[in-house]
Amino acid sequence: MEDDGTPVVRRRALTQGDFDRFAALSGDDNPIHVDPDYAAASRFGRPVAHGMLLYSVICGVLGEVFPGAVQVSQTLMFPAPTFAGEDLTVEARVVVRRGSRAEVAVEVRNPAGEATCTGTAVLEGV
Repeated sequence: MEDDGTPVVRRRALTQGDFDRFAALSGDDNPIHVDPDYAAASRFGRPVAHGMLLYSVICGVLGEVFPGAVQVSQTLMFPAPTFAGEDLTVEARVVVRRGSRAEVAVEVRNPAGEATCTGTAVLEGV
């Protein structure tokens, strides 16, 4: 990843099966994620991705770009829902690098270009 602000971009789609598997692994089986009937009656109208599932996808990108780096902190916001079957864009770009530490801006966007997860990750050993 370049320090000039050029982002690394990956594309990914998550399925309802991914939501269900993440719920089983994490123990977070909130019906907003795994019960289509329950979610249909919510303000979202259908199941939404777990926030930590989205961040797990981001972590995968960070691990690919910075193999061996250790994440020392992160901040996250989820300004919009992420739905199963959407073609997502995952971006990461270095904001500041000091020695072996980097602050990386991260973002997940839906097909309309709306941010569904934004934040920063601080990595050591980059």
